[in-house]
Amino acid sequence: MQRSGKGGHSRSKSLLFVCTGNICRSPLAEAIFRHQAEQAGHGAIFEVDSAGTHGYHEGEAADPRARKVGQQRGVAVTSIAREVDDGDFERFDLILAMDRGHLRELRARCPVPLRDRIRLMREFGEPPGGDVPDPYYSGEEVFEEVFDLLDGCCRRLLVELLR
Repeated sequence: MQRSGKGGHSRSKSLLFVCTGNICRSPLAEAIFRHQAEQAGHGAIFEVDSAGTHGYHEGEAADPRARKVGQQRGVAVTSIAREVDDGDFERFDLILAMDRGHLRELRARCPVPLRDRIRLMREFGEPPGGDVPDPYYSGEEVFEEVFDLLDGCCRRLLVELLR
């Protein structure tokens, strides 16, 4: 995946954001990170995708509430749900789990030599640690809170990846 990206970065970086069904948290994280990278002039050096630990919603667009909060914030949430597949562990440089349950599940499925590619999204939170709450069974206000949380995490993640 060699590319001559902007800002002196010569190698593209591939990121996969993962939640349970790939219709709420991970599509938001994918869209927010992509938007921030593009706004910073570094969109060309990142391959960004999202997936779910389960295929409950495979082929579906993101939850309407996730798309709505994205639209309200100027971020297009366009991903189509899919399940994590075994090839993802090799394909992506960094896999970001939305909560500790996803982290455990991904590490259990991942070949041992690649497990260091899997990190918890909230490692980039302020303060770091904890889970990104699942807004699925909540109202629109929780989607807004999750958007804000992911927005901050993605900003710090982008800064770290551009170092």
